[in-house]
Parts: sequence; C-alpha cells; structure tokens
Amino acid sequence: MAGFLKTLVPKRFRKEGVAIPVVRLHGAIMAGGSQFRPALNLATASAALEKAFSYKDAPAVAISINSPGGSPVQSRLIFQRIRDLAEEKRKRVFVFVEDVAASGGYMIALAGDEIFADPTSIVGSIGVVSGGFGFPEMLKKIGVERRVYTAGTNKAILDPFQPEKEHEIDYLKTLQLEIHQVFIDMVKTRRAGKLADDPDLFSGLFWTGVRGLSLGLIDGLADMRSELKKRYGEKTRLELVSAPKGLFGRKAPGVGGLSEDIAGRIGSAGVAAVADLAEEKALWGRFGLS
Repeated sequence: MAGFLKTLVPKRFRKEGVAIPVVRLHGAIMAGGSQFRPALNLATASAALEKAFSYKDAPAVAISINSPGGSPVQSRLIFQRIRDLAEEKRKRVFVFVEDVAASGGYMIALAGDEIFADPTSIVGSIGVVSGGFGFPEMLKKIGVERRVYTAGTNKAILDPFQPEKEHEIDYLKTLQLEIHQVFIDMVKTRRAGKLADDPDLFSGLFWTGVRGLSLGLIDGLADMRSELKKRYGEKTRLELVSAPKGLFGRKAPGVGGLSEDIAGRIGSAGVAAVADLAEEKALWGRFGLS
C-alpha cells in the first residue's frame, strides 16, 4: 500500500535515495552544562540519539564526534546508549571523527561498528588524567588559616588547601588505574582483531588519523558524505538530527552544533563559569585546539 501511495505523489516531490540520520556529538564531556557552558553528556545527547535511531527505514546511523574527552562516566554512558539503541533497532553505526576524538571522545567513538577519520584528525589518548591546583602556601602568605572538621579519617582527602600526602596520591593513582583498565578492556573488545601490537597503544599518547589507522584505532580515512554515498548510493541523503529546543529556543548544549563564543559566555555566566571554561579550554589545548 505504501508503495502504491508513493506513486500518487508527483515525482518532483518524492524523496529518493536512502536517508541516513546524523548526530553531532561535539564538545568537552562533562556532567551538567548550561547555555553558558555547553557540555556533552548523556542528558544532552540522549534525545538526539533516540530520534536518530527511530528512523524506521534507515539502515544505519552516522555520528560525528569532535571531543577532547572529559568525564569517563558520561563517556561510557553515551557509548552504552548508542550500543543499546543499535542492537535494539538493528542498525549499523558509523562514527566520523572531525578534529579530535581523544580520551573520552575516543571512548564514545568505540560505539561505532566502523570508525573513520580525516588524515589530520587526532585520535587515541587512551589513559586517565586528574589535575588541579594546590594553595597551602598562598593561604599562609595572605594570613588565612584552613580549618577542616571531618567524621571519617579520609573525608578531606586531596584537599587542595592542604599539603599533598603521599598515601593520598597513591590512592588516587589506584583509582586511575582501575578506570584505565576499564577503558583498555573496552578498546580491546570493540577493536578485537584490529589493534596493532604497539607498547604505546594504551600509554595515553594520541596520533593523527593516518597513524591511528595503522594502529587499528580506526577503520579508514574518509569524510562522512563520501563514505556513506559510496556505501548506499549517490542519492543517499544525510539528515542532521538536531537537539530539541530548550527554554527561549536554545538548543541543548553539546549536540548538533559547536560551542558559542567563549568570551561571550564568560561575560554572561559570571565568575563561577570561568573555572569551568578554563577546564574545557585546557582539554582542547592538550591537542593544539584551544
């Protein structure tokens, strides 16, 4: 019946070729986020992913990733949501890396049945990092005394206003190693039979798309439009799935577009957002993309 009804529509109004929904997952991966500090996380990505996988006649979903990483928890949650939807809807997933898919960004990319990148894209950084600042000497200089009262001997562990303690650093490294192993296991499972035997693979180093291909981190060097047309025909249509509009018509941060101008966001968000923006800028800066 559907085929018969289609013939009644004038040819110039008929859509021909396969439609492939496209979701853009761009930005630093952080819990929370707002219109002033766009962030990529499960909350901002889930609606667009659900919509993309609901395309009944689409044989696949294409995902564009441009992320320097961030929260390992949010990265895994997005990865798992993509895989769950792919299995539920029985669709292939093609991931295309733009500037960078590193650390948590690469963890999300692992959700793809195949991963493609530009020769100059940055991929990898399979590791875990924690950073911060210490202020105990500054407090002494300005005459401020730090007072901390806890119930639990380790409740104030890694307090930035107190001197570092070796046992606290050792504990943090233990946590990092556990998270790192989860990441390594994900890579080995999703890239089974494709990875090169290279001692630096899980060291936290990152590479161009060209080197990433030889290491088995990606499957090819290609752009989205060309690759999908090659697979599904020249009449293949790419349909961008936008994030749902929020209050005042703003799109949800982290999905469907790039971040707003940083200077404007600082002015709007106030002092509280400066540290968050600095953290985001530092994530991009590690890959020369600040």
